[in-house]
Amino acid sequence: MTTRTRTASALALLLAVAALPATAAAATTETSHIEGQLPSGATYMMDVPADWNGTVLLFSHGYRAKGGPNPAQNAPDDRTKSLLLQQGYALIGSSYASTGWAVTDAVPDQLATLGAFKDRFGTARRTLAWGQSYGGLVTTAIAERAPGRIDGSLAMCGLVHGGVANWNNTLDPVFALKTLLAPDSGIPLVGFPDQAAAANAANTLTSAVDSAQTTAAGRARIALAAALHNIPGWNDPAQPRPAETDWDSREANQYTALKGLVQFPAFSWRQEAETRAGGNMSWNTGVDYARLLGRSSVHKEVTELYKKAGLSLGKDLAALNKAPRISADPSAVAWMRGTSTFTGKLTKPQLDIHTIGDALVPVQTESALKRTVTAAGTSALLRQAYVDNAGHCTFSPAEQLGALHTLEDRIGTGKWPATDASSLNSRATAADSTTPARYVTYRPTPYLRPYDLAHPGDGR
Repeated sequence: MTTRTRTASALALLLAVAALPATAAAATTETSHIEGQLPSGATYMMDVPADWNGTVLLFSHGYRAKGGPNPAQNAPDDRTKSLLLQQGYALIGSSYASTGWAVTDAVPDQLATLGAFKDRFGTARRTLAWGQSYGGLVTTAIAERAPGRIDGSLAMCGLVHGGVANWNNTLDPVFALKTLLAPDSGIPLVGFPDQAAAANAANTLTSAVDSAQTTAAGRARIALAAALHNIPGWNDPAQPRPAETDWDSREANQYTALKGLVQFPAFSWRQEAETRAGGNMSWNTGVDYARLLGRSSVHKEVTELYKKAGLSLGKDLAALNKAPRISADPSAVAWMRGTSTFTGKLTKPQLDIHTIGDALVPVQTESALKRTVTAAGTSALLRQAYVDNAGHCTFSPAEQLGALHTLEDRIGTGKWPATDASSLNSRATAADSTTPARYVTYRPTPYLRPYDLAHPGDGR
């Protein structure tokens, strides 16, 4: 797995497309389905209707763990894909040459896929980049680094806060869990030599969380850790939606989500990213955890559960603020900053959509992006909309199509159409009346640990 940045080699990859091995193609009267391989080793997939409308949609898929399957993907789900093909869109996307935090592979591989499409089908009338989850980070990176290759972008439930912010905010909840639930455990939170070490640390901390969940004091502390990541109290569509003041049910839902964070992003996925970055790329030196809690979307729940447990929230926050801190490796921060952090300098329109009940990539990441583009002076090019559902990327086909059509209107007319919830729901229903349209008026609270290239102070 390479750790060198390959974005600059995109041109070389495009020039090499002509030397690709023979692709597998299966054509019908309806759609041509093409699969092939790029020089990087990534595979790609293209579906082009016989009545192609001239628009190509470049889809960037989400995070895939190291060692797992890594197929090419060109749409978020089968229903959305079928509807788009019926409407004449060409759908393309690559696998990326590696799994994990693969932005240095993903961006050039996606651009090379565009080149392969052009070689085979000619120049598109319009090109839209879109992606889900980690693919939202890839999509936003393409929008910033290769705006001449696209006409606009759609990031769905994306890591649009960037890599440094992501890993800093992933550190905070596990730091709180270790400090308050297992202070003498010696669990490492960064600097894992391999996946086995990361798994051992995750399992040890998970056991402490499971034990804590059996007591009122432990549940209050779990809620505090969840609040530092803005984990909502309704975060899975399978959960009944708790009342706003049902603190116990909301904490139980956070507990499940927090264990998932511990088992995968905070340890296993961090170890893979550290390997790429060449060290630990996050820190909590100088962080005031009392201040962070005060800005959290779920701080009220924490205060209520601490009262119920007869526990001093002030003492626990003081313990967090006095605990030994974690410093970053400057070279690893530089790598993450250079590959995975945003300037906010949009030159083409971007629409973001996010579910409000997302525990993995909390909706507050949208606040981080808005902060970035506002500082960069490009906020007129950005619109953000919110879907009233729990879970990560749990959009309906209708909601995704409605967003795409809204972005297309912005590109075609040069000005944004209405992007309020009612207008988006109307578009979504018109696109697919068989699946839900749940856009809602919503304003996320601030992202707790923002870091971007539009704010020089973030580098201190």
